[in-house]
Amino acid sequence: MNIFIDNKSGAPIYDQIYSQIKAQIINGALNEDDPLPSIRSLAKDLRISVITTKRAYDELEKEGFIYTIAGKGCFVAPKNVELLREENLKKIEAYMQEITRLAASCGLSREDIIEMFTIMGED
Repeated sequence: MNIFIDNKSGAPIYDQIYSQIKAQIINGALNEDDPLPSIRSLAKDLRISVITTKRAYDELEKEGFIYTIAGKGCFVAPKNVELLREENLKKIEAYMQEITRLAASCGLSREDIIEMFTIMGED
C-alpha cells in the first residue's frame, strides 16, 4: 500500500491518508479482507503522529471501508455496492457543479450542455 503525504497540499494529513486508502479500496488495489498496516507502523513509516493515523482509520471504519478485529488489526471491508454507488454519485455531482460553473462562464445554456452530453453519448 502506497501513501504519499503532500505537506504543500493544504489538506489535513489524516484526510490525505483517508482519501488515498479509500481510493485504493474503490479501485481494487486493496481487496476485501486485505490487512492494513498497523496504526503505529503506518505512523512510523509516514513519520507522523499515531493520533493522525488513528483518525484516518476511524473515518474509514465509520464509513464502512475497513473493519477492526481487536488484537489482530484493521482489514478492508467487503465492498458495499450501495456505498460505492454513493461515492460515485458524489463524484458525478462535483463534476456537474464544475460543468455548470464552466458553462456559465462561456454563456452556455442548459440545453447546450444537454446537447453536448447527448452527442458525446452517441460515440
